[in-house]
Amino acid sequence: MISEESPLLASTGHELIADRFTPRKKRWIMYVVSFAGILPMFVQATFVPSIPQIAEDLNSTYAAVSLSISLSILATAVGSLVWAAYSSFYGRRSMYLLGMPFLCAGSCGVAMSTSLRSLLFWRFVQTFGCSGGLPLGAGVIGDIYKLEERGTAIGVYFGATLFGLAFSPFIGGSAAQYWSWRNLQYSIGLWGLLEMLLIYLSFPETSRPGALGIDKLTRRRWIHLTWINPLSSLWLLRSPNLFAVMLAQALVLISDYTLLVPMAYTIGARYGITNEAIIGACFLPNGLGNFIGAPISGRLSDIVVRRWREKRKGLWFPEDRLRMTWIGGLIMVPLSVGASGLIMTYVGGPIGLSLNLLCLFLNGVGVDFVFSPIASYNVDVMHSQSAELTAASAAVRSIIISIATALVIPSIECVGVAWTYIIAAILALIGQGIIFLTIRYGDRMRASVDVGFTIKESD
Repeated sequence: MISEESPLLASTGHELIADRFTPRKKRWIMYVVSFAGILPMFVQATFVPSIPQIAEDLNSTYAAVSLSISLSILATAVGSLVWAAYSSFYGRRSMYLLGMPFLCAGSCGVAMSTSLRSLLFWRFVQTFGCSGGLPLGAGVIGDIYKLEERGTAIGVYFGATLFGLAFSPFIGGSAAQYWSWRNLQYSIGLWGLLEMLLIYLSFPETSRPGALGIDKLTRRRWIHLTWINPLSSLWLLRSPNLFAVMLAQALVLISDYTLLVPMAYTIGARYGITNEAIIGACFLPNGLGNFIGAPISGRLSDIVVRRWREKRKGLWFPEDRLRMTWIGGLIMVPLSVGASGLIMTYVGGPIGLSLNLLCLFLNGVGVDFVFSPIASYNVDVMHSQSAELTAASAAVRSIIISIATALVIPSIECVGVAWTYIIAAILALIGQGIIFLTIRYGDRMRASVDVGFTIKESD
């Protein structure tokens, strides 16, 4: 048990484990997990622009087909918990390989759906199958990278996945406008098949030798099945500091969803954009901001960790990494979302549209300046259970964001775009305040509830 004033002391144990893989092999592993991490984002974001076409094909309504969005959020939350929990027993590689067939079957099922009921069922299967991409990727990075390299790796990883998220609406809108939503779903199934082959042929197991639950069994069958409660990962969030940074992430991400989800009703309506592909293209500045912001913030957070560690003559306090978040959480995010609301209300024409696209870019950069250091922090303090913690955080965060997202359009109709965006900016500032408290009192928060923190880097 750690005391209130205990730093986490780094040792060379995990560095020796991380050196199992050459730098070139690590880059390849990063490529593979980033490719898998894009999938859940792509599956969700490409579907939204296709909803009008799907509703017409299935003789349904926009509102009814939109239920699949909420269902996919639920499937993502459940799936990420399941794949992360079982990865600690069977390994990261096995869970990737087991999840991809669900994605392939679900994608083909969605493409062949002739009724709303079958669409909802196969949509759940599809998103359940690919939902392990993000938490498993975070776990892999925790396995193969050293403490002072981890922020850069996490930044590159999330930059790639979030850039895919921003491109997805444009691809989905273009497919709905010029191709077919069914063919798009078949293409996703093919992507999943190629990813499964790539993992099978070239992706090694990255977990520490002997650390998996199945490795500790003295006797086991050729096919050994065991029950692991996927909800047990949620219990990690009873730690005050882990819950605090998860909540801060959610409050900052709400600004992102506030800008992006009602795009057709805000930027589209205000500036007379009706083409689905062009509306999808308006998401690109945010994705470019994600792509640029994530690796930069990850790299800077590594520099911050090294400098504070040097000041303390080798002592490591994991909350030092969170000091990088203030640029995004205090400045970029609240200013970009608040300014966007005011510009949309008072500035019309091409100038107003251009300024809003600039705000979307700055918001993408700012969100990553908060998101990436927190993701690295989670891996730092719990890298033996980093996949489970990432999944638990994502599940609870998804619930919070889904509730907030459902309130965005009603809020715009009730108080207007400007006030809705200002409220989102205030929530982001509250999130940054929570991070400041975590930096200040992180040692006491960790000591109050010890959930198995990384006391040594070899843990």
